[in-house]
Amino acid sequence: MKTILIADDSKFMRNYLKQKLQQQRLLTIIEAINGQEAIDIYKLSKPDMVFLDITMPNVNGLTALTEIIEFDPNAKVIMCSSMGTESNIIEAIQLGAIDFIVKPNFETLGTILKKLDSNTN
Repeated sequence: MKTILIADDSKFMRNYLKQKLQQQRLLTIIEAINGQEAIDIYKLSKPDMVFLDITMPNVNGLTALTEIIEFDPNAKVIMCSSMGTESNIIEAIQLGAIDFIVKPNFETLGTILKKLDSNTN
Protein backbone atom coordinates (compact mmCIF):
# COMPACT_ATOMS: atom_id res chain seq x y z
CA MET A 1 0.00 0.00 0.00
CA LYS A 2 1.24 3.47 -0.89
CA THR A 3 1.91 6.05 1.83
CA ILE A 4 0.97 9.71 1.45
CA LEU A 5 2.15 12.54 3.70
CA ILE A 6 -0.21 15.52 3.95
CA ALA A 7 1.40 18.62 5.44
CA ASP A 8 -0.98 21.48 6.14
CA ASP A 9 -1.50 23.61 9.25
CA SER A 10 -5.28 23.44 8.70
CA LYS A 11 -6.81 20.31 10.25
CA PHE A 12 -9.89 20.88 8.10
CA MET A 13 -7.80 20.90 4.91
CA ARG A 14 -5.81 17.80 5.95
CA ASN A 15 -9.07 15.94 6.61
CA TYR A 16 -10.63 17.21 3.38
CA LEU A 17 -7.64 16.13 1.29
CA LYS A 18 -7.42 12.79 3.13
CA GLN A 19 -11.07 12.11 2.32
CA LYS A 20 -10.56 13.06 -1.35
CA LEU A 21 -7.48 10.83 -1.63
CA GLN A 22 -9.15 7.85 0.00
CA GLN A 23 -12.05 8.13 -2.46
CA GLN A 24 -9.50 7.54 -5.24
CA ARG A 25 -7.73 4.47 -3.81
CA LEU A 26 -6.62 2.72 -0.65
CA LEU A 27 -3.73 4.64 0.88
CA THR A 28 -1.91 5.02 4.18
CA ILE A 29 -2.09 8.69 5.17
CA ILE A 30 0.40 10.40 7.49
CA GLU A 31 -0.17 14.00 8.60
CA ALA A 32 2.11 16.90 9.50
CA ILE A 33 0.99 20.26 10.89
CA ASN A 34 3.93 22.35 9.67
CA GLY A 35 6.92 22.29 7.36
CA GLN A 36 9.45 21.14 9.96
CA GLU A 37 7.25 18.22 10.95
CA ALA A 38 6.86 17.35 7.25
CA ILE A 39 10.65 17.26 6.82
CA ASP A 40 11.14 15.13 9.95
CA ILE A 41 8.36 12.69 9.02
CA TYR A 42 9.63 12.43 5.45
CA LYS A 43 13.13 11.52 6.62
CA LEU A 44 11.75 8.88 9.00
CA SER A 45 9.14 7.24 6.81
CA LYS A 46 9.97 8.16 3.18
CA PRO A 47 6.34 8.29 2.01
CA ASP A 48 5.56 7.61 -1.65
CA MET A 49 4.07 11.07 -2.19
CA VAL A 50 3.79 14.35 -0.28
CA PHE A 51 1.08 17.01 -0.45
CA LEU A 52 2.64 20.17 0.95
CA ASP A 53 0.93 23.46 1.78
CA ILE A 54 3.01 26.58 1.14
CA THR A 55 1.86 28.79 4.01
CA MET A 56 2.60 27.04 7.32
CA PRO A 57 4.09 28.09 10.67
CA ASN A 58 7.72 27.39 11.69
CA VAL A 59 8.95 26.24 8.27
CA ASN A 60 6.97 27.12 5.14
CA GLY A 61 6.21 24.65 2.38
CA LEU A 62 8.81 25.92 -0.10
CA THR A 63 11.58 25.55 2.50
CA ALA A 64 10.27 22.09 3.41
CA LEU A 65 10.18 21.18 -0.30
CA THR A 66 13.82 22.24 -0.67
CA GLU A 67 14.93 20.15 2.31
CA ILE A 68 12.93 17.10 1.23
CA ILE A 69 14.36 17.25 -2.32
CA GLU A 70 17.90 17.67 -0.92
CA PHE A 71 17.32 14.57 1.24
CA ASP A 72 15.65 12.59 -1.57
CA PRO A 73 15.96 13.99 -5.12
CA ASN A 74 13.32 11.47 -6.29
CA ALA A 75 10.67 12.62 -3.79
CA LYS A 76 7.22 13.10 -5.33
CA VAL A 77 6.00 16.36 -3.84
CA ILE A 78 2.81 18.13 -4.85
CA MET A 79 2.40 21.66 -3.60
CA CYS A 80 -1.10 22.63 -2.46
CA SER A 81 -1.89 26.24 -1.77
CA SER A 82 -4.76 28.66 -1.94
CA MET A 83 -2.09 31.12 -3.03
CA GLY A 84 -1.67 29.74 -6.54
CA THR A 85 0.19 32.74 -7.86
CA GLU A 86 2.27 32.20 -10.96
CA SER A 87 5.47 33.00 -9.03
CA ASN A 88 4.64 30.40 -6.32
CA ILE A 89 3.88 27.76 -8.94
CA ILE A 90 7.06 28.48 -10.92
CA GLU A 91 9.22 28.52 -7.77
CA ALA A 92 7.73 25.25 -6.49
CA ILE A 93 8.32 23.47 -9.83
CA GLN A 94 11.86 24.86 -10.07
CA LEU A 95 12.57 23.59 -6.54
CA GLY A 96 11.47 20.09 -7.54
CA ALA A 97 7.71 19.78 -7.00
CA ILE A 98 6.08 17.48 -9.55
CA ASP A 99 2.76 19.33 -9.51
CA PHE A 100 0.85 22.23 -7.99
CA ILE A 101 -2.79 22.24 -6.84
CA VAL A 102 -4.64 25.45 -6.06
CA LYS A 103 -6.80 24.63 -3.01
CA PRO A 104 -9.54 23.54 -2.85
CA ASN A 105 -9.55 22.44 -6.53
CA PHE A 106 -8.65 18.78 -6.12
CA GLU A 107 -10.26 17.56 -9.36
CA THR A 108 -6.86 16.43 -10.70
CA LEU A 109 -6.12 14.03 -7.81
CA GLY A 110 -6.76 10.96 -9.96
CA THR A 111 -4.18 12.11 -12.49
CA ILE A 112 -1.73 13.06 -9.76
CA LEU A 113 -2.09 9.69 -8.03
CA LYS A 114 -1.13 7.99 -11.31
CA LYS A 115 2.30 9.61 -10.81
CA LEU A 116 2.62 7.44 -7.69
CA ASP A 117 2.96 4.42 -9.92
CA SER A 118 5.46 5.96 -12.29
CA ASN A 119 9.18 5.66 -11.65
CA THR A 120 9.97 9.09 -13.02
CA ASN A 121 9.04 12.59 -11.99
